[in-house]
Amino acid sequence: MNIQGKLIEKFETQVVSDKFRKREFVIEFSENPQYPEYIKFELIQDKTTLLDPFNIGDSVDVSFNLKGRTWTNPQGVKQYFNSLQAWRLNGVNGSSSAPQAQQYQQAPAAPSFNTVATEGDDLPF
Repeated sequence: MNIQGKLIEKFETQVVSDKFRKREFVIEFSENPQYPEYIKFELIQDKTTLLDPFNIGDSVDVSFNLKGRTWTNPQGVKQYFNSLQAWRLNGVNGSSSAPQAQQYQQAPAAPSFNTVATEGDDLPF
């Protein structure tokens, strides 16, 4: 999933345990500018540094996964939690941080496949 908005808030990285860290940020999503939405995302583990090149006010494109989990409290009541886990950030419309952010997001080159049949190859494709 993707969403574009203006970076409103950046929080420091939280070390939850020696094996887990996260960082949260908020964007203003203005599908209807009269009623903007403020959406909080989280970055986890090595992705926490993706936010570094961006400044408050920058327009960003956020790629994220919607995560959900359940927990049963000590009283036996089941509760549900949702999180928006970002995994890529890109600058939008000439954001001053966009070139720096791109260095974190280089996609691997597409593999090349040999489509020429070799001698003795009897597969029809």
